[in-house]
Amino acid sequence: MEYDLNLSMLFTELDLLRRPAAARAAGFDAVEFWWPFAEPVPADAEVERFARAIEDAGVRLVGLNFHAGDMPAGERGVLSHPRRAREFAANLDVVADLGRRLGCRKFNALYGTRLDGVSAAEQDEVAAASLARAAEVVGGFGGAVLLEPVSGTPGYPLLTAADAAAVIERVGADNVRLLFDVYHLVVNGDDPWAVLSERAGSIGHVQIADAPGRGAPGTGEIDFERFWPALAAAGYDGHVGLEYRPGGPSAGSFGWIRR
Repeated sequence: MEYDLNLSMLFTELDLLRRPAAARAAGFDAVEFWWPFAEPVPADAEVERFARAIEDAGVRLVGLNFHAGDMPAGERGVLSHPRRAREFAANLDVVADLGRRLGCRKFNALYGTRLDGVSAAEQDEVAAASLARAAEVVGGFGGAVLLEPVSGTPGYPLLTAADAAAVIERVGADNVRLLFDVYHLVVNGDDPWAVLSERAGSIGHVQIADAPGRGAPGTGEIDFERFWPALAAAGYDGHVGLEYRPGGPSAGSFGWIRR
């Protein structure tokens, strides 16, 4: 099993640009990030510093989020927000440039919460158009756009794998795929074993954390002894992203991998 570290959640005691080197020192050669900048179109110097931190650490960037708005304030994407379609389009160009430079091919597009005064149908139409454009752009260099069911965010419309699958079907692009996050699916009451069995061909990336608590595997109630063979039976051969809250110092939070 090949693992990557989500460095937006792990090694957070370090400055963001120091985390790739810390991941490499901990024995990992692949990482992923949420959007690592405050703005959808950061200054060129900021982008350069981020890219160089990845390159200098000798790790691969295997996953990157599109700009998702102000996540600390509770935003979870701008994809479906009509007034922010241009913001998403501008961010797409920056994401694509980083993908080409760093060899990243998986890009997570958080859908955005439902807006007061805007119909769900209008938001879904905007999202589908932006997803189609994103799929076209990143598809030009072998990339895929990911859709993720998310828990704990009021008004976020994609809660189950079926919710994401309906959007994927609407867009109709082969490179729009499901981000299978076992933590979010379990918390939302979805059946991860059924998803692995029934939707194996649509899974573009896998992330793990235990539930409840979003800790490392073995700290909660998810049956990971069952999970690993089910994932193998689904034919998944990509990276598994570690996206959990460490229970102690980051460098010591990976012992479960060796057990």
